[in-house]
Amino acid sequence: MRANNIDGHIVHINSIAGHKVPNFPGINVYPASKYAVTALTETLRQELNQLGSKIKISSVSPGAVATEILDSSNIVSDPKMKEVLMKLPFLKAEDIADSILYVLATPPHVQVCFTVREF
Repeated sequence: MRANNIDGHIVHINSIAGHKVPNFPGINVYPASKYAVTALTETLRQELNQLGSKIKISSVSPGAVATEILDSSNIVSDPKMKEVLMKLPFLKAEDIADSILYVLATPPHVQVCFTVREF
């Protein structure tokens, strides 16, 4: 975008786990990687602002989303953890898509960095 002088918009899909480590044993790498996304977003925002760039950067951090990630983890195999998880209000992929559309529709002077839902 910078090389082509385009005022674009970068949207990072993060997670609430990138801001607060959940107490879900067995997913230790997930929050670590999402904390990295949080740091990447902020350092890139600072760099672009210092350069006077009009490229926007936003981070969307949803809470629990109904995806296949739980099927591939050991969390669901623990009956107590499964019971806790089933009580959570899960977002749908469409909810995240809607939040991204909102972010993209903001005026050029607005940068959005928000959490969709905490758990």
